[in-house]
Amino acid sequence: MAVSEIKSGIYSVGAIDWDRRLFDELIPLPDGTSYNAYLIKGSDKTALIDTVDPTKEHRLIANLQKLGVEKIDYVVSNHAEQDHSGSIPSVLKLYPQAKVVTNPKCKSMLMDLLLIPEHRFLTVTEGDSLLLGDRTLEFILAPWVHWPETMFTYLKDDKVLFSCDFLGSHLATSELFVSNEAVVYESAKRYYAEIMMPFRTSIKKHLARISTLEIEIIAPSHGPVYHKPQFILDAYREWASDDVKNEVIVPYVSMHGSTSRMIDYFVDALIDRGIIVKQFNLTKTDLGELAMALVDAATIVIGSPTVLVGPHPSAVYAAYLVNALRPKLRFASIIGSYGWGGKMKEQITGMLTNLKVEILEPVVIKGHPREEDFKSLGRLADEILKKHQEHKLV
Repeated sequence: MAVSEIKSGIYSVGAIDWDRRLFDELIPLPDGTSYNAYLIKGSDKTALIDTVDPTKEHRLIANLQKLGVEKIDYVVSNHAEQDHSGSIPSVLKLYPQAKVVTNPKCKSMLMDLLLIPEHRFLTVTEGDSLLLGDRTLEFILAPWVHWPETMFTYLKDDKVLFSCDFLGSHLATSELFVSNEAVVYESAKRYYAEIMMPFRTSIKKHLARISTLEIEIIAPSHGPVYHKPQFILDAYREWASDDVKNEVIVPYVSMHGSTSRMIDYFVDALIDRGIIVKQFNLTKTDLGELAMALVDAATIVIGSPTVLVGPHPSAVYAAYLVNALRPKLRFASIIGSYGWGGKMKEQITGMLTNLKVEILEPVVIKGHPREEDFKSLGRLADEILKKHQEHKLV
């Protein structure tokens, strides 16, 4: 990422990671990502907001040198995760007078994760401010927007919110500001689904908190900068709301065709009833796409054959993921088959305890589906339609 000026004296000095395709060895990154860091020059002091992943440390250092930065007084750490904090030790070595500015929880985590000595810290809490001369940084604690120690930094004079992971997107782009909202919307929704959705209740509180601020620019820690911030704020309000849509998500796996035959019939039955369906073959699916689909859906139906006496491991993984992401689903059910017996239905249901859903009667059959089994699938489709109608989704 080349050095870019956001406003006079405010620079983007982070790094683009064009090639990264997996985050935390878990989250797919089809469009790469960026690690955003921001330099703010005040009349008296200079602050660096966050750093970059250690793999791109050399890019951050090169950008600071390109700007001719001889002194950094403060390194603000909004979040201890290493893709933002990992280069702090190198920055402190290069600028030995700098203090790490963060909240007490983040301080403790940075000492554990990066072995930064305690004397290098300046701790702040909710509402504290830090003068840079003609500019003032204000700090907003935002626990459980992602991790428990996350905070935002607000540059009051310039009306810039440095929102950390909040409102970001995993998107590698050479453009500093959002230019194509449709492209960024897709990346931001994926980012929300994979990372933010489990903390939906906290996110609503943080949206309300920052609504009291005058914000002209939102500068997140990943993805482009928002110079029209209402776009992403409106999107987050929709995603984090309690509203769901007339949509059914159908993640499934099939070994010998019985479950897939049931899924095909069931999906057609839902479509015939005017319900939007998103079907995912778990052996081929990008799990980020599944997570995105969960953001708005009212219902999930998991399809699985029985392996030994339980669900297929791919279905287990999907159920675990859904339970961990805590989407605002209203209803859930199961479709599947078995050869001689098992507890597939009970095991999948038992993995969805984080969800506030009504479990609709599953359709689990022995062997290949017969006429009566298809009728049972039709009845499940009718029940889903009835529930959607009762909640005024249709």
